[in-house]
Amino acid sequence: MSEMVSAFTASPGNSSRGPLGGSPDPSPAAVPAVLAKVREAYDSGRTRPLAWRRQQLEGLVRLFHEREQELTDALAADLGKNPLESFVTELSLVRAEAEHALKHLEKWARSRRVPVPLGLQPASARTEPQPLGVVLIIGPWNYPVQLVLAPLVGALAAGNAAVLKPSELAPATSAVLADLLPRYVDPAAVAVVEGGQEASTALLKERFDSIFFTGGERVGRIVLQAAAEHLTPVTLELGGKSPAVVLDGNWAAVARRLVFGKLLNAGQTCVAPDYVLVTEAAAPALKKQLVRAVSEQFGKDPSRSADLGRIVNEQHWERLVGLLDSGTILAGGRSDRGSLYLEPTILTDVSPDSPVMQEEIFGPILPVIEVRDLDEAMKFINSRPVPLAAYLYSNSAADRKAFEEGVRAGSISHNASTVQLAVPGLPFGGAGASGTGAYHGKYTFDTFSQLRPVFTKGTLLDTLRFAYPPYTGLKKRVLRRLL
Repeated sequence: MSEMVSAFTASPGNSSRGPLGGSPDPSPAAVPAVLAKVREAYDSGRTRPLAWRRQQLEGLVRLFHEREQELTDALAADLGKNPLESFVTELSLVRAEAEHALKHLEKWARSRRVPVPLGLQPASARTEPQPLGVVLIIGPWNYPVQLVLAPLVGALAAGNAAVLKPSELAPATSAVLADLLPRYVDPAAVAVVEGGQEASTALLKERFDSIFFTGGERVGRIVLQAAAEHLTPVTLELGGKSPAVVLDGNWAAVARRLVFGKLLNAGQTCVAPDYVLVTEAAAPALKKQLVRAVSEQFGKDPSRSADLGRIVNEQHWERLVGLLDSGTILAGGRSDRGSLYLEPTILTDVSPDSPVMQEEIFGPILPVIEVRDLDEAMKFINSRPVPLAAYLYSNSAADRKAFEEGVRAGSISHNASTVQLAVPGLPFGGAGASGTGAYHGKYTFDTFSQLRPVFTKGTLLDTLRFAYPPYTGLKKRVLRRLL
């Protein structure tokens, strides 16, 4: 575990979005006691009744109705988020998840009968969702409310107890969650552990029944390594360079949607379009409209806009500023270290081998690369690690089908960027290097459940006797007919 401790220190690249860096936790020794209390609550059976689960979900809904101001204030302090953006991209999404779970909880938790083969009759079989136990949810700093509490919704709906580790890189939000959650959910069964790398390392030394991690690929490997010590199942929601391919369409609308998806949370979004591949014929019109869309949404001087967030910390800001030399600045490029401001920047003449194309950008920089056609764009995407999302802008149904069949990604979205996360019925998750497992809606319930099989057969009539040795000619004929 000593290697893990050193690896938790925040560093440039996609690891900077992980929650496991920063200052040491002053009390990691308290972690075993916290976990013991939560496990005692789970072992008592208190989390299993549907009535308890409903109470927790209703508490989360009340939290967002009653404490919106405290939450949005914390998000503004940590990330400079506009209160409406915080509501739309964080609070309303988790509230909708909780309301959706309340509406469907009884159906999700219901056992289901399964047909029994003739050779085993008379008998019955069913599957029944069972909670996994005590789960650990490790959240990131970029959406420090949504990406901690949305998984919690499914964990509680499935009847689990939970330990939450918010990111210390969003300290105001972490403190608010630690303060408010015990007032709205069962404090015996849900605990919040604050702190930095030592607290995270202490948590990963413990045995959990499931670990849910959102963050960067490098720290994801550390979590997976730690979980292997206890054979703990892990859900990894990582990231990667999500491409947007532009072929045709209403150029103003295409540009607005790309800019909106890219600049939410100042570009610090795991499914933001990381770069654009546009055909040579479409490039001039798209570039012109991208510049116009930034101005429409954030004004002539985005530094004065109350709608553009700030970079999370100086280290991340320095990394992003260093990427501005990777191409020609078509628009933007200004920055201010004191306020952690980076102007939305569009880069052209970008080489595929440049620094900005080697790691997830996770900031308000959008490289635009020209390609001949859709086939070249798909070859470019598939030559790189599997992205969390892939976007195609085209009015052609044939192109959309070819894109779906030709590109591997955690999700595919046509003619819109980022907003697919707001559909509760769609699973959210990665593939390959962008993650394992999925959640949202029922998929979160399933992630934190074991679908346990139950088989029942009476003893009054022993129809299994034909399967017992010795294997006579009669038994052979009967078994071959039945099976």
